[in-house]
Amino acid sequence: MTDPMTNPMITLVTGGNKGIGREIAAQLAHLGHTVVIGARSLERGEATAAQLRATGGDVTAVALDVTDPTSVQAAAETIQSRFGRLDALINNAGISHRPGADFAGQMPQTADLDHVRYVFETNVFGVITVTSAFLPLLRRSSAPRIVNVSSSAGSLAAISDFANTDPIALGYVPSKTALTAVTMMYARALVAERILVNAVCPGFVATDLNNHRGVLTPAEGARSAVRMATIDADGPTGTFTDVQGPVAW
Repeated sequence: MTDPMTNPMITLVTGGNKGIGREIAAQLAHLGHTVVIGARSLERGEATAAQLRATGGDVTAVALDVTDPTSVQAAAETIQSRFGRLDALINNAGISHRPGADFAGQMPQTADLDHVRYVFETNVFGVITVTSAFLPLLRRSSAPRIVNVSSSAGSLAAISDFANTDPIALGYVPSKTALTAVTMMYARALVAERILVNAVCPGFVATDLNNHRGVLTPAEGARSAVRMATIDADGPTGTFTDVQGPVAW
């Protein structure tokens, strides 16, 4: 593992200005990483970075909208010019629904295709867009890793359980199923390059995504991603875990 005292890891956290992303950034900064917060609003990203710098972290921010390829490419160019490489990419940015949309738009019986598409744009296509843009910088790292924040809600085992009382969300839930599958595809494709690619489930965390109904704190939800972002260079790849270990999917 890179020695944070002599050669700190450069880590990008998408959606890092609040919620779980902010806590991932805070915990990695505490461990000695140089953290870049990716946020759609540079102002909000900079505000969070300033808060974390006040606690001793080496944290900066970059404007990054995962649904906008131009924004993503600009962020990659900024990080290249500042640091020349990227050691860890945490694809944390995610949404549960389109702002202002009715939940009925994600029910199979009343699905709004534009609503479903909107969720996939961030949760799946956004991850692919960001990962593709940052692979050249990850290849410059001696110990590159990618962590995708998925959810056990998208587990096929959970979806096919008719006793499951969780809401049926035709956008959010399948988007996480797809994200976990995308993670495994990248892990297989990049194994020869020794780029570790893993998915994590943070658990049911109280954030804006669920109107703060979750039972875990953002700090608790960040632990799985932090653990996989700090594994040794010969650590696992192609896994899906939460704080308790492997998730059946």
